[in-house]
Amino acid sequence: QVQLEESGGGLVQAGGSLRLSCTASGRGFSTYDMAWFRQAPGKERERVAVISAIISPTYYTDSVKGRFTISRDNAKNTVHLQMNRLKPEDTGVYYCAAKKSRTSMYESWGQGTQVTVSS
Repeated sequence: QVQLEESGGGLVQAGGSLRLSCTASGRGFSTYDMAWFRQAPGKERERVAVISAIISPTYYTDSVKGRFTISRDNAKNTVHLQMNRLKPEDTGVYYCAAKKSRTSMYESWGQGTQVTVSS
C-alpha cells in the first residue's frame, strides 16, 4: 500500500489556474491507478480524474473536460492535476487516491488540499 500527500491547493480567482501534486511513498507506485476526487461543502465526494497504471489512459468527469489535465511521473512517484479556467463550482477539498490496477476499491487516500475559486 502507498501513502499519499497532496500539495498545491489555494485561493484563486475564477479563470485562473492551479496545479495540484500528489506524492506517494511506498512500493509499487507504477502499478497503481491514480485518481483525484473532490468534495464540495454539503456534497458527496466526486471522482474528477483518473490516470491508469498501464499505458496511462485517462478519465475526466464531464464538468472538467478540456480544463483539467491529469498526469503522472512514475520515476518521481507523483501525480499532478493541472486545473485551468477554474470556476467557483470547482471549489472543494481535493483528494488524491490510489488503487491497484484492475481492482475497484481505492485503498489509499491523501489528507486533502483545499481549492477555493472566487468569483
